[in-house]
Amino acid sequence: MKHILNYLIAGTAFFAVACGGNPTPKKETTIKPVPERIEFLLPDLPIDLAREEEPMWYKLHFWDRFDFADTLFLRKIDTTQMVNAYASYINLLWDEPQNGLPIDTLMRKASASRPMLDYFAWLGKIVLHDPNSPLRNDEFYIPVLNAVLASPYYDEYERIAPAYELKIARQNRIGHKANEVIYTTADGRKHSLYALHAEYTLLFISNPGCPMCREIREAISSSPMLNEMLEQDRLQILVLHPDADLKEWREHRSEFPTDWIYAYDDGCQMEKNGTYNLNAIPALYLLDSDKKVLVKDSTDIPYIEEIIDRRE
Repeated sequence: MKHILNYLIAGTAFFAVACGGNPTPKKETTIKPVPERIEFLLPDLPIDLAREEEPMWYKLHFWDRFDFADTLFLRKIDTTQMVNAYASYINLLWDEPQNGLPIDTLMRKASASRPMLDYFAWLGKIVLHDPNSPLRNDEFYIPVLNAVLASPYYDEYERIAPAYELKIARQNRIGHKANEVIYTTADGRKHSLYALHAEYTLLFISNPGCPMCREIREAISSSPMLNEMLEQDRLQILVLHPDADLKEWREHRSEFPTDWIYAYDDGCQMEKNGTYNLNAIPALYLLDSDKKVLVKDSTDIPYIEEIIDRRE
């Protein structure tokens, strides 16, 4: 479980850099006692466990040494280290990105008290929902939101934000058909996502000029697999601008290959209707011939290639 240890070590090192290096206080300065810091501890592996069995064992026992009734722990824990520990746990679950059951089980344990539920809901938001998180995953975040909304700890006003987030997270789920998109091309004509006929459709929600959008465009253009599929008419790429300002959209048209569909969402219907999550742009959705979602809200071209390769 090298990747788990790397996450935990990285978190500890980050805290040390951020908090170290203070000058020696003068004699007359009163030194306040430093609060005791507590670290999250992994359970000890059984000595007779085969190496290939370690991932599954950690999946089942990752939280064995964590006391969900100890809310005092939350005031003493190294926050960065705890975020990294949570991310390590999500890493363990990544081979089943549609299986939210482990997170559901974790959130049931965390519901022992409001402080504990607040804390694990926050961890989930940071790791599973933040636009900048590489582990962003709605299927894992849905159980987090369900736990908050099912809890008696929150009033109706506190439920508004998680209820909205849950509505958005439930859009375009993997294995389900994608929401319709009516897009407009440079000639002013409107077209339907469902009218695209190809074995695969790659919906690329992009803001022209953003650095990460450019990186993804270049990664797609450099992919032998995706370009071969384009040439064979097995893949359609729809680059969609979701905003109302079309000035930059027009200015950047020449940067995109001519065999990609370059379009915009006239009237910002996706945002108005809440049919796609636009908090994180760029975003890639890989769809099959029936427009079922194979990859949701991703920026990872190698992963998209891997998903296609598994189906070949």
